[in-house]
Amino acid sequence: MDLIPAPSHVQARTDAPPFVLHAGSRIAAAPGTGAAARRLRAELSAATGFDLDPAAAGQDGDLVLALDPELGAEEYRLSAAADAVRLTGGSAAGLAHAAQTLRQLLGPAAYRSAPLPGASWTVPAVEVRDAPRFGWRGAMLDVSRHFMPKAGVLRFIDQLAAHKLNVLHFHLTDDQGWRIEVKRYPKLTEVGGWRERSMVGYRAGKRRDDQPHGGYYTQDDLREIVAYAAARHITVVPEVDLPGHNQAAIAAYPELGNTDVVDTAALGTWTDWGVSENILNPSEATLRFYEHVLEEVLEIFPSTFVHLGGDECPKDQWKQSPAAQARIAELGLEDEFELQSHVIRHFDRWLAERGRRLIGWDEILEGGLAPGAAVSSWRGYLGGIAAANAGHDVVMCPEQHVYLDHRQADGEDEPVPVGWVRTLENVYRFEPVPPQLDGDAAAHVIGTQANIWTEFMDTGRDVDYKAFPRLAAFAEVAWSDLPRDPAARDWAGFERRMAGHYPRLDALGIEYRRPEGPRPWQRKPGIVGRPLAGPPGPSGENTAP
Repeated sequence: MDLIPAPSHVQARTDAPPFVLHAGSRIAAAPGTGAAARRLRAELSAATGFDLDPAAAGQDGDLVLALDPELGAEEYRLSAAADAVRLTGGSAAGLAHAAQTLRQLLGPAAYRSAPLPGASWTVPAVEVRDAPRFGWRGAMLDVSRHFMPKAGVLRFIDQLAAHKLNVLHFHLTDDQGWRIEVKRYPKLTEVGGWRERSMVGYRAGKRRDDQPHGGYYTQDDLREIVAYAAARHITVVPEVDLPGHNQAAIAAYPELGNTDVVDTAALGTWTDWGVSENILNPSEATLRFYEHVLEEVLEIFPSTFVHLGGDECPKDQWKQSPAAQARIAELGLEDEFELQSHVIRHFDRWLAERGRRLIGWDEILEGGLAPGAAVSSWRGYLGGIAAANAGHDVVMCPEQHVYLDHRQADGEDEPVPVGWVRTLENVYRFEPVPPQLDGDAAAHVIGTQANIWTEFMDTGRDVDYKAFPRLAAFAEVAWSDLPRDPAARDWAGFERRMAGHYPRLDALGIEYRRPEGPRPWQRKPGIVGRPLAGPPGPSGENTAP
């Protein structure tokens, strides 16, 4: 049946006739399932051309939706027989996952937006019982380095939903662009939302395209994105980076920078890749500025977690700045690392007072971790291990395993082949919980996510190519109860199921990397990257010089 991600239990009844969906089929929705029924009707009616009218009260339907409080919130059951397909979820989210399994069983055409002539719609007689391994199954999308228009973001959300992923970590601000409208500070998008040009290829090449680039989402755009995702049971977690990765904000409001060591009024939105040395000053005025920004962020995004970055914050300007040094002395801090921790702790308290939780990259461990903070462990596993052992929640996303901007194969055909080779099999064999964690510490690994950084992806087609098919493998890692030993996983079986999944990706219009390699327009000849010299070490840490 080629189901991806693999369900916990599947029992096919080969001796029983299949269910046939037809023009007269009806949907029977039990109390509490109305929204799920409307979503299922919208998706299947578009693909089949059938009306799929509601069944009259008290009458049986061909597709039957129900809730079962004995099931976990995202758990579901699917039972298909000749007379009906019954979808049961522990909540509306569980029903949504059951509906995605039903679409897979109906065949690739169920993912199309209009009916194909002569298509038939059958579901084999089968019983499916299923529930996810992790509660956080995410993908991070960077729209700062290259802006993705709203329609592309909505399309990406549909791709996540089709693979039972439930978190969109939305990287909205960075040195190269500020993408969220803040009404109190309009220059963040008027100035910081645009850069004069962009680097082409890997940064060592020093080439630029001399084309202005930019864009931003209005607050109503973001509300629409949040609502669209919520209807598909996906939580949007916004990221507003601080205190590093802020040259775009400093270009808009120079007083945010370290004005006693840098002429911040001369700065523009950064046109390089990498990490800018221009970071926020640590004054009370800067903290107030970002409180005002976050007040508007919280009004738009209802997610429990708010990501504040905290990564790759060069301390050179703070070391040289009399104002920053005076701040360290005033607060009785040890050094610049504790100063960064002070900033993160401030916002940890500020968010907690408003019923939210801070999450940041694993650098927030340096100088002392804020008490309520969770950690996105990206520099291998070690940060996540330290955080989990200290009782902090962790989302595992080590760059050596699940950074999908990294190249998918050796060879000159790969477009901008940065990073380590991370093949489809490599991603399938990624294990989010390292063996160093067990018991209560392992339970602090609340999930995992794959990260898509877009320095080298200036269109949605590029994102498709880098994300897929690897995001399908990642979805199985995040959802399915796979062997904890990566070597024990059935790669050959997954590869066979992927052969049946590629037509679904085709129907969704995803321009993925084919098993045989990139197509001609995906190669971008002449835009070359620099591979890292060393592969991931045994613990997943960076072994490159």
